Order: sequence, then C-alpha cells, then structure tokens
Amino acid sequence: MNANTPRILAALLAAGLVHAQVPDAPAPAAPAAPASAPIGQSAPVGQSAPPATGAKPAASPFGQEVPVLDPGSEVMTFNGKNWNVANNRIFQARFEKYLNAPEATSKEDVDYRNYIDRILTLLQPGNATPQNVDAAFNLLPYAARYDIDARLCASLADAVYSVWQAQRNQGRLTMANQALEAERKRHEWNLQMAAAGKELERQPQSSGGGRQGQGGAQRPPTNSTGMTDSDVKIASLTKRVVEGEAVMKANQVKRELSELQVKVEFQGLMVQYFLQRRFQHVLMSTRFYRALFTDGDTKLNLGKDAMDLFAKSTGTPPTVSILDSMANEAIRDVREGTKAFSFLLEKGEIYSATNRLQESFVLGEYMPEVRLIPREQKRKCLSFSQKGFQLISAIDVRDYERAEKLVKEMKEMASDFDDSKPTARIEGAKIEASGKLALAKKAALNNDQAALEKNLTEAAMIWPGNPEYKEVFSQLNKQGDLMQKTLLEFDQLVSQRNHRQIWNDKIRFIAAVAINPERKVTLEKIMGDMEAIERSVLTAEEMARQGNHAGAWENLEKTFAKYPDDGTLNQRRADMTTRASDFVKTIRTAEELEKKNQFGSSLSHYLKAQKLYPASDFAREGVERLIVQVLPES
Repeated sequence: MNANTPRILAALLAAGLVHAQVPDAPAPAAPAAPASAPIGQSAPVGQSAPPATGAKPAASPFGQEVPVLDPGSEVMTFNGKNWNVANNRIFQARFEKYLNAPEATSKEDVDYRNYIDRILTLLQPGNATPQNVDAAFNLLPYAARYDIDARLCASLADAVYSVWQAQRNQGRLTMANQALEAERKRHEWNLQMAAAGKELERQPQSSGGGRQGQGGAQRPPTNSTGMTDSDVKIASLTKRVVEGEAVMKANQVKRELSELQVKVEFQGLMVQYFLQRRFQHVLMSTRFYRALFTDGDTKLNLGKDAMDLFAKSTGTPPTVSILDSMANEAIRDVREGTKAFSFLLEKGEIYSATNRLQESFVLGEYMPEVRLIPREQKRKCLSFSQKGFQLISAIDVRDYERAEKLVKEMKEMASDFDDSKPTARIEGAKIEASGKLALAKKAALNNDQAALEKNLTEAAMIWPGNPEYKEVFSQLNKQGDLMQKTLLEFDQLVSQRNHRQIWNDKIRFIAAVAINPERKVTLEKIMGDMEAIERSVLTAEEMARQGNHAGAWENLEKTFAKYPDDGTLNQRRADMTTRASDFVKTIRTAEELEKKNQFGSSLSHYLKAQKLYPASDFAREGVERLIVQVLPES
C-alpha cells in the first residue's frame, strides 16, 4: 500500500451507489445485489432514475454517474453538483447518535467480537484447511444473531452455501457427461458395425437362389421408402451420436455458467461489504473466496464504471487481493485515527480531536476501535460538533450574523479551532453586500430604477439578514412613499391648472416624475409655458423701470392671451393697466369701435394710441386693418 491509499479508500467508499454489475457473458447470469450507500452520503433528493438501455455512457466514471469524494475539502461531486459530506442530515444524526451512545462493552458485544475474531483466525492464510473452513462456516449463523451484524454473516453463509451447491451441481454434470461419453462411444461402435455390414450386402453373391439383378448379384431387401435395413440402422445410430454430443455440449455450457454466476454473486457481496464499510466482513468473504475457488482466478467481474473506478484509483485492475489489502489498510487507518483522537482529547485540542473522530467514524463506523470509545470522551466533542453543524447550516443559508457568533463560541471552546475559512467567508460576504447597497443608493439618487432593483436584489441574495440592508430598504420605502405623495399632489395641481405652484416647487416635482414618462411630458410642457410667462414678466418689469408702462402692459397683454390662468401674470398685467391707463383706455375704445364697424372712429383711436406709444404693435396692427376697411383701393 502506498501513501495515496487513504485517498483511494475515500474515493472508493464515496462511490456508495456503485453496483456490482454482471459483465458480458455468453448467457444471462443473475446480477449481484446493489451496493448500499455509505452512511452520511445519501443521494440528493429527486435523484433521477438510471439511464435507459442504449444511453450513451459517460466518458469517465468521475462524471455524473459515480459520486466522488475529495478527502482534502470533504466535498462530494455527484450528478453535476458539489456538497460537503459533513453537511448532511443523515450523517449529522448518525454521528450525534454515536456520540451519545455508550461504549460497546456489553456481553453481547464481546461475544459478537469473539465470533468474528474466531472466524478470521480459522480463515487466515495458512490456516484455512477444509476442516477450519467448515468450522468457520458453522460459526456464521451464530454471529448473524446479533443486531450489530445486521444479518450480514447470514448473507455470507448463504453465498458460501450457494457455491457449494453449484460445485455439487458441477460434479453431477461431469458424471452425466461421462455417461453420455460412454453412450456415444457405444453408438459409434454400432455405427461402424452397421456400416461394415452394409458393405458386405453390396458384394456380389457367387451362388444362391432368388431373384437375380441385372449384373447377376442378389439385391438386399428394401422397405416402402426404398431404404435397406442397414440404411435405417445407420441413420438411427447417427442421430443418437449427434444428440449425445449436443447434450454434452449443453452440460459443459451449464457447468461454466454456473461457476461464473456464483463467482460474480460472491464478488458482488464482497464489494457490497466494502462499500458498507464492513471491513471485517470483507476479510471473511475474501478468505472464504480463496478457499472455495482454487482455480487462481481472483479478478473481480464488475461493471464498467466500477472497474474504471478501481483501476484509476489503484492503478491496476480490481482483484480479490486488492480488495483484501484495502480493507486491511482501512482497518489500520481507523485504529490510528482513534488513537490520535484519544491523544488530542487528552491535550485539550477539541477541534482536532473531533475531526479525527469524524474521520474514523465515517471510515469505520462498525469497527471495534470506534465502538469501544467511552461515552464520556465522545460527549466532550458533542457540543463542539453540534456548533460545527450549526455553523455549516448558518453559512449555507447566509445567516452571517449567527455564523459570526458561532465562530466566536467555537474559538472559545477549542483553542486549536482554525476559523480562517469561515471568517473569510463571512467578511467577504459582508463587504460584497455593503458594496451592492452603496451602488443601490447611488442608483436611487440617479433615478436609475433598473440598477436600483438589480443591486438591491443581489445584496439580498448575498446576505438576506444584513441590518444595513434593512435600514437602506426602509429609507427607500420612505422615499417611495414621499414620491407617491408628490405625484398625487402633481396630478391635483395639473387638474386645477395651478402651474404657478408646480413652477415654484419644480425641483421636487422633477425628481418625482423622472421615472414616469407620461407625467414627465406634462411637466416639461408646464415648465416651458412657465418659462415664457416668467420671461414676459421680467421684460415688463424692465420696461416699467424705464418708464415705458404702455410697452410693459402690451407685453403682458400678449402673454395673457396665451396663458390667462397664471395669477402672477394677471397681477402684473393689472398693475401695468393702471400705470398706462390712457394708452390702455384708448386701445380698448378702438377695439370696441372696430367690433361695431365704426371704422373711422376706431382708426382715429388707434392713431391716438400710436401717438401715445409709437412702438405699439396693437396700434400699428389696428391701423393696418382699418386702412384696408376705410380705403380698400389702397
């Protein structure tokens, strides 16, 4: 065994779903029973059924069919997914049950171990005489009576009995073939004699009565088919010889298939024991195998995936000897692991001691060295182990606040606890979540709704229980409520045509309608109108400061015609109306006379207004209109 043996063992034990398949054979043979999955390595929920016949096989057994364990990271790869072997409810439950169970020192446990040790001693190399093999076989039913054995010894006894039955059947087939061979020789002798008699019948007769043939020879008597008695006898003997040879060939095939079938079934049982981590049963079955099959063929007849797995893990095709040596190596590894656990526990290094105990438990749960550890020692690791499982669950659900608390507690319990990995995971998640929230705040200020939603969603996925996330989300909700109120107020002001109020609070309304296309168009129109009104008011005020009240009024009057609902505009217009009363009165009189078709009087008033304010557009346009009316020829 080389230095990679523990890794090889772990990889093979991880393949708990590998079946001891039947290889291609000349005729169908019964498949071996499926191997049980190692404890703590259950297939994912919703595992799909095996592919139908004819499906394309995977190029490598380390793909999606065979689960593979990385002992360094304790990560299982199966069906395209990765998960931690320790983060499993079945393993957690079994391990905690083991930690709380008493040591296996009862009389029943001692008796069972004595039976197993006695069987192994009787079957050990150099000691496996026919008498010892029989004695070991007789002890199997006694060992199978104990609960811890789970009737595995009874299965082994049934397999041994099946081999003996097959070997007895082979003996009977051999005797039958010998009898058939003797019968065949007798028929061949009779056939030779019959053939010699036919030759004598064909020789010409020198004398005798009866009918003479054309050549003077006497013809033998024939039946209705034209065949002589010698021909019939020869045909019958030939048929018997052929039938005898066919039966002999069939018996030969049956004997070969019977031997292959019991070998495959026995090998499948050995592999099943190995995958169930029943290493003592592996040793018993391999030693029985060597005693039962003395032809020297120890190659394991497994399916392609299992063959490739053993070949790539060990570098050689799987054999009974390799299975035996790997079981012995596993037993040795379990013994060393339990010794290391006791030493580390004595030194107070709880973290390392718990890891060594977990490793020994996963590899050799049923080994005496594991079962004999006192409960008081195991209980020291129970609390630490429970917190370890809680830490894994907290990190899996991204509850980093609780995970940080558990890391602190575990560090206090075990000074040798290496918290670098969980701490790095926790701190990295916190930094990443804070970065996403910062981007979300920036997006909210820029009214980028898509970026806001994206960063908030990613921040929630990274750390759902982040207190900062709750605070930011609350702030954004408040801002959202305020925005809704602002939009409602905007709609009310629009319906009231109170554009002046919207203009006065334009910054708040611009921010509110930025993500609403319809309201944004309405606001843009209102802002354009209000800018025109404001320009008109400012121009009028400037003209009023220069003493041109008539021009200020006329400018405001033009704007009022477009926007009659603005209060400020109306106020400024009324003020300018008072200041330029003569001009306004003249323009108003001219307009009224024009409406009454009193064109001459109206023209005189427009000319008067033009004299009061030469730059008046109202007066100039009125004069131009009335000239056309008074002097159409011009």
